[in-house]
Amino acid sequence: MTEDNTDTAHDDGPRRALLWYAAATFVFAVGMAGTTLPTPLYGLYRQELGFGELMVTVVFAVYAVGVIVALLVAGDFSDKLGRRPVLFAALALSAASAGCFLLEGGLPLLFAGRLLSGFAAGLFSGAATATVLELAPRGSRGFAATAANMGGLGCGPLLAGLLAQYAPRPLTLPFAAHLALLAVASVLTWALPETVRAPSPRPALRPRGMEVPRQVRPVFLPAGLACFTGFAVFGLFTAVSPGFMSGTLHIANLAASGAVVFSVFCASLLGQSLTGRFGAAVALPLGCLGLVLGMAQVGLSLLVSSLALLVTGALTGGIGQGLAFRSAMAAVSARAPEEHRGGTISALFVVAYLGISLPVVGVGALSTGLGLRNAGLVFSGCVVLLASGVGAQLWRTRKAEAAALATTG
Repeated sequence: MTEDNTDTAHDDGPRRALLWYAAATFVFAVGMAGTTLPTPLYGLYRQELGFGELMVTVVFAVYAVGVIVALLVAGDFSDKLGRRPVLFAALALSAASAGCFLLEGGLPLLFAGRLLSGFAAGLFSGAATATVLELAPRGSRGFAATAANMGGLGCGPLLAGLLAQYAPRPLTLPFAAHLALLAVASVLTWALPETVRAPSPRPALRPRGMEVPRQVRPVFLPAGLACFTGFAVFGLFTAVSPGFMSGTLHIANLAASGAVVFSVFCASLLGQSLTGRFGAAVALPLGCLGLVLGMAQVGLSLLVSSLALLVTGALTGGIGQGLAFRSAMAAVSARAPEEHRGGTISALFVVAYLGISLPVVGVGALSTGLGLRNAGLVFSGCVVLLASGVGAQLWRTRKAEAAALATTG
């Protein structure tokens, strides 16, 4: 009997660890879903509040400001306070963001909701990523946090689009549903094991900051440009693709808008999963090629009003973004000295989130004079030129390094 109980205890250990991993993944995904939840709803807000496409992009970009501030100020707080306190703070900020949208009190509350959502995402990026990695089974650690992050980002617009299209109260129910999910996530966070033993005495909480050591800069510049370009594509789809679909393609179905954005994040997840097969040196220029092809298809879809081309462009560009982002992160992390790695990675995230905000605001500004369709064509052309230049430079650098290695060998 004792032997049976011992066997059962041994069996329960891995099973319990898997359950904790699944719970942490759920918490991370729910938190990130809230950041993209408003994506299919911007058109409804435009009708209700009477603002234009430029204001849509500015409201969206406020989120990136919140993420950058949270990353720079509190990026390593979970190392000092423990994972669970920071996760609770992120969940509270996410709930406050949903509350702002539920009140529907005009532009000030929309701005406040997006800013709070950015703060939450910045905290989740550090604390939830670390928690998932620390609780993940050994064989899946390299991909676990990415799956939770991208899965949550993709599920947000899909959930909001379905509820807004097929259920009552389209500007209320998505956020009420998210509050319910956040309540479940809070219970799971309370039950999660703490993976960090807080140091005693607790060190002072200081802004993390960012830095790029001199030896990292030759790698950081092309990697940062690739991240900037890839996240600009994310920004385009999450901020203004519903406007493209309704205004240019004449598709007013909100569930379809959410599904297109969902496909971009799923494709990014696929691209990130393929990075290990190619290696960072090949995956980074290959990701740039995917961005070029994807945005060429998006531009063509606007010219000929084709939903099929928009979807294939979303998939191709998403795969390119995934390849570029994960390989850029790997290349920069490998080159950065250990004592400066956190600050260097923070700098890369700052560049990425500038990419998700500034170009999109540019699209909104251009749309006031050129129209959204022409602004999208200009954006697509700029991404194609930038990604082509970065990809070509990366490929030349890779060939030169390979030749140098062959000569040395």
